[in-house]
Parts: sequence; structure tokens; C-alpha cells
Amino acid sequence: MMATPATMEAAATALAGDAARQTYESAEEVLWLYRPVMRALATAAGPSVEVVLHNLDGADVDLGHTIMAIENGHVTGRAVGGPSTSLGLDVMKDRQKDHDAFGYRGFTSDGRELRCSSVYFRNAAGDIIASFCINVDLSPIQQARNMLEALLPLAGTADNGPREHFGSDLVSVMDSMITEAIAEIGRPVEQMSRDDKITVLERLDQRGATQMRKSIETIAKRLSISRVTAYAYLDEARTRG
Repeated sequence: MMATPATMEAAATALAGDAARQTYESAEEVLWLYRPVMRALATAAGPSVEVVLHNLDGADVDLGHTIMAIENGHVTGRAVGGPSTSLGLDVMKDRQKDHDAFGYRGFTSDGRELRCSSVYFRNAAGDIIASFCINVDLSPIQQARNMLEALLPLAGTADNGPREHFGSDLVSVMDSMITEAIAEIGRPVEQMSRDDKITVLERLDQRGATQMRKSIETIAKRLSISRVTAYAYLDEARTRG
């Protein structure tokens, strides 16, 4: 059986309805309840569908080691004990906010496109403590369509929806975020103006990348500027608007 993005999105939406009606004492309780559901979904959907449960409980979450359980981890190259994605940064900014999202685009570190849905579980105080994520690898469908010289439609995908970056560790997640921000400028780094580079810093800061360890040093290297200059550009970016 090959799962379609629409089928898995419907499954995530149904799960969200159940999750919204309950609170949980800990991420471990969520794991105990939903571990069998993860196995059932992954088995029914097939090897191109990854199902992940992240532990986001506690005041000091280590985003480098959030994965409590995972099925078909080969889709993104992750395993138990592996990292969160770029969306984990947004969640940590405001754990009371509604972060549930369905059918948005994700990208692996090797460039494959995913169709993703994420549902978040909360404790009695309303804080997010865990996330349940379904990631469908679109490459088998894309390859089949390419053989027929057709295009894969992404019906229902909103241009203003979240964009998620995956990697085997947070370094590769951050690198993917930087690559995207640079590509959005539309010219190579060596042709970028000072304002272009400030814009890159601004977008990365808005997306949470500057919160990651050694991010400024990495961004500075990619933009061919010094660490001191990168911090100055970041300060200027934060004063815009």
C-alpha cells in the first residue's frame, strides 16, 4: 500500500481532534498511549511514511535529542535520540500557542521534498510537552509522475504555511535553513550587497536559526563575512520595521 499525502493528512487531523480534548502529565504518558498508533500508521502506510514522537517536556529542552520514538526513520535519516527540526525552535518560543499544522512542505538534508503534518500534546497548564509528526516522502510519487512526464500537484498546500528542515543533527538542520535563506535572495553570495546579507540574517533570526549553537559563526562563514560583522548585521536586522 502506498500512502497518499491526503490520506496521511486526514489521519493527522483526526489525531489532532483527539489530542485537543486531552491533557497529559508527561511526554512519557504520550509515548505509552501513542506508540502503538505510530506502529500501526507506519505499517499501514508503508516505508515512505515516517512517524515521529518528540519529547518537548521541561523548561530546558535539548533540541538536539528530542526523538522518543520513530518509525521508518530512514526517510529523514534520524533515530531515537535524534534532533528536532527547525519547527522545534518556533514551538519553544511560545509553548502555549497553537502550532498544529497539516500538509505543509518539508525538506530533507539531501534535497527530497516531504509532505508533513504535526500535532502537539499539552499538559494541564496548556504547555506543549510532545509532538506527533507524520512525514511523507514524495520522491516515489514524483519519480512515477516524472516517468509519465507529469507534474505532482500539491493541492491544498498554502504558500504561507510553515517550511520544515530536517537533518541527522542540528548542524545539518541549520545548514539547510541558511541555504534556503541565501537562495531566497536570488544571487550568489559573492554578488550580494551589504543589505542582502542583512536580509539573510533577518530571515534566519525570524525563523529561529540564530538561537542555535554556533549559528552566527556558521552564518558568517556562509556569507563570507567576519563573526563581528555578522553580529553587527544581526543587530541592524533586528531594528528594521
